[in-house]
Amino acid sequence: MKELNAAGVIGHFAFGKDLLNGQTIKTKIIAKGLEDAYGTERVKKADTSGGATALMKLPFMLTGLLKSCSDIVILPAHRGIRIIVPMLVFLNAFFGRRLHYVVIGGWLPTFLSKKKSLAKKLKKFDSILVETEKMKNDLCEIGFENVLIMPNCKDIPIIPIERLSTVAEKPYKLCTFSRVMKEKGIEDAINAVSAVNGRAGKNIFSLDIYGQVDSEQIEWFEELKNNFPPFVKYGGEIPFDKSTDVLKDYFALLFPTHFYTEGVPGTVIDAYASGLPVIAARWESFSDVITDGVTGIGYDFGSDELEGILNSIASNPSLITDKRLACVKEAEKYRVENAIGVLTSRMNNS
Repeated sequence: MKELNAAGVIGHFAFGKDLLNGQTIKTKIIAKGLEDAYGTERVKKADTSGGATALMKLPFMLTGLLKSCSDIVILPAHRGIRIIVPMLVFLNAFFGRRLHYVVIGGWLPTFLSKKKSLAKKLKKFDSILVETEKMKNDLCEIGFENVLIMPNCKDIPIIPIERLSTVAEKPYKLCTFSRVMKEKGIEDAINAVSAVNGRAGKNIFSLDIYGQVDSEQIEWFEELKNNFPPFVKYGGEIPFDKSTDVLKDYFALLFPTHFYTEGVPGTVIDAYASGLPVIAARWESFSDVITDGVTGIGYDFGSDELEGILNSIASNPSLITDKRLACVKEAEKYRVENAIGVLTSRMNNS
């Protein structure tokens, strides 16, 4: 067994920038979790943000980490994986380090089914750490034997059970808490709340939208904001470690995503830690993350059933309030120390 002398983490840290996307947040959380486990001096970081400049530096960053670290942990997304994995596997032939890939989101199995050469290289890794059982099963079906489940995780406080409230008053406060973009279903949430309120002739629900606006969709969102009804507002960006402070006062969280290959969305973890049930479109790994009728309510992906669910809740708010305790209990699964142990045990025992 090779003893761990240092861990090298390669990911989208975006040092010097205040980015709140899922990739950056998870990269920082995993690095911090390893620092807590092994000590700051034994965790070395390489930032892949920066476009072409970072790409030119990549061979040198990888070589530097391979020289000094027994374990290399990568967290690339769609574009990065096609560059980092082949380069890392080639260079590692000279170093023989342990390689680990912490996957962000649920897209990898579908992606690799069309990338046979890349899949072959990833099978050489010591571990592929995916967020859900669905992802693990899909990868095993295409020949992977090095897959472990490591849930997404966040270093955020979980609201004490004694502070949970089962009282709800109209207008019931709903929110979204994700990257602000069309594909996260922001307009679906607005339209459903508007339809319910319009039919009732009064404000049954209010909706607050939180999150960083996608840099390529600023114009779309500005136009959307200009047409917000009075019961919808944008609450701005919230630091990822302050989510519980904001969400604890809400009634429920809406997650009408259009991304079918979501893994364990960070927004669901935020909601659970705050005692908020989640009303969501049933994405591919929905059942691995939300227990329908227990920690949330799901509806058919791509359908317009959200409005009907909100109507049912308006008539019977206990459909939400009765789920708060289960959400808080579920949040324990996503503590950083619980999730990071899956990776560290592999690093220590490979």
